[in-house]
Order: sequence, then C-alpha cells, then structure tokens
Amino acid sequence: MAQLRGEARQRYVADLFSRISPRYDLMNTLMTGGMHHRWKRRTAALAAAGLEGPALDIATGTGDLAFALAAHRGITRAVGVDLLPEMLSVGLHKTRKRGLQDRVTLLAGDALALPFPDNTFACATAGFSLRNMPDLSAAIREMVRVVRPGGLVTTLELTPMDRGLKARLFRLYFHRLVPLMGQLVAGDRAAYTYLPQSVDYFLQAGRLAELFRQAGLVDVAYVPLGFGTVAVHHGTKP
Repeated sequence: MAQLRGEARQRYVADLFSRISPRYDLMNTLMTGGMHHRWKRRTAALAAAGLEGPALDIATGTGDLAFALAAHRGITRAVGVDLLPEMLSVGLHKTRKRGLQDRVTLLAGDALALPFPDNTFACATAGFSLRNMPDLSAAIREMVRVVRPGGLVTTLELTPMDRGLKARLFRLYFHRLVPLMGQLVAGDRAAYTYLPQSVDYFLQAGRLAELFRQAGLVDVAYVPLGFGTVAVHHGTKP
C-alpha cells in the first residue's frame, strides 16, 4: 500500500492514522526508544532560532512538534493543523492537560490547502508526515507560501538508508519487529507494516533537499539523526 498515490493514498493514510490514534504516541516512544521527543525538540529549536512570531506545524498529529515550538521564547503562538479529528482529539486533550491553551492552537485543515494568508508565520514545520502526503511538492510549496520572508521551513522525516550493515539492521528492526509491536501494542499489524514500507518509497535526503530548492527556499541543508535513519531539513524563504 505504500506505493499508492494521490487521493487513494490520502484515503488509505487517513484511515490508518485514525485507527491507530489512541496508541500513536505510545508506539512512537516504543519504536524510537523515546528519541522522537529529542528529535522534535531539535527540529523546533532549528526552526525557531532567532525568529519572532507565530509558528505553524502541518499534519501535526497529536501536537508534539507544535508543543516543542511553543516552548521557544520568540514564538508567540504555535498553530498545529491536521486533517484527522481523531488525532486532533488526542492533541487537544494533551494541550489542556499541559495548560498550553494560551500557547498552542490545534485546528482541522489540509496541508495541501492551508487556511492561512501568505506570509503569516515566522516558521513552519512538519514532523514524520511528508512521506504520507499525496502531493509532496505541493505540501512544501504551501509551507513556503505561508511563511514570512526570512522565515524557515523545517521538516523531520525518516529517510531511506544507504546500503551497509546499519541499513540491514535497521530494515530488520523496522520491517520485522515494528509490525509485531504494532500488533501487540496497537492491535494493528497492517498499519505498522505500511509505515516501514513508506520509508522505502520515500526520497533520500539529498533529493528532498532539492525539492526544497525547487519550492523557492535558499540556504537549504539537512542534518542526519538517529544513525542516519532520520533527517532534519531546513531552508529559508528569501
């Protein structure tokens, strides 16, 4: 199913994430050994560095990256947008539990047609969501559109690894153990079979950086994390 494109991909992914929303945060923590929190904090720190104003997180899911953005002094408010009410419901509960209603707003919205004017945000982020987009280039262009000149677009995403021992070990873990964890913890082996497969069909880090440049961003670069399994990409809107 990871090779689906367009609306068929969007429908499949929406159904998948709706099903796993109650165990989504727990599975992320188990799969990464808790490292996803550190990666999100690093992504937010890079995105918000030296900037002031509101921040946007697209396909925010349960809101973790929006929360990380809101922790930065220059960020006046973090706005998270997601298509799925099931994910937003979890995120809204976390917002209230953490007392962040004055710092974080979670809204229903489509990453491919963001409900904001041009040049609204100081920065925009996406965490572990680009590879699920039905139109990756359009999603990046929308992020660029709503960011102010001088602002940053920053993304956190799993990335296909080069060949070698680390790549083989990662594939063994991700393609064999993760689906088993998904079955035992989330009761959904199919969802956690799709997620590893989606990485196989995604762009390598250098190619994703090129899409950033094609969308009009400058000073594009990326930082590998997690032994090369994850990359943080960033670029500036001129």
